[in-house]
Amino acid sequence: MKTAIITVSTSVAAGKSQDRSGEALAKLAEAAGAEIIARDVVADDRKAIEKLLRRHARDGAALIFTTGGTGFTHDDVTPEATRAVIERDAPGFAEAMRAEALKHTPMGILSRGVSGIAGRTLIVNFPGNPKAIGELFPVIGPTLGHVVTTLQHEGGPTPGH
Repeated sequence: MKTAIITVSTSVAAGKSQDRSGEALAKLAEAAGAEIIARDVVADDRKAIEKLLRRHARDGAALIFTTGGTGFTHDDVTPEATRAVIERDAPGFAEAMRAEALKHTPMGILSRGVSGIAGRTLIVNFPGNPKAIGELFPVIGPTLGHVVTTLQHEGGPTPGH
């Protein structure tokens, strides 16, 4: 399962803080059988996020996981960038993660993360908090092998179309 991890954080991109969320997401994805083919950091810039999402989908990532940029602040634009790239919604991932988040904190309802399909790639937005990633990844992890098999099936759409 070729997987790209994108950390969306202006402070991490500027070298002012560490990418703990991307690291946590990569470890959990690998434990679920993913092959991490890319780890990127990008500032909270919608066009830059869209560009990375499109590039990884075009270059053959079966899964793209983002972390960060899903809250209520003005510069939290990861969901909007993701919506601009996906061709089909796959809302169950984001819905299940929000439901799980609410079991841990009432603030879980504030996540605006989305999930969907671009070509043969599933894109899922995670929060930018390593603890939350640890709580939420197990909800979707068991489905990923089936997702990739289904999306990569010969009858599926071609990447970028």
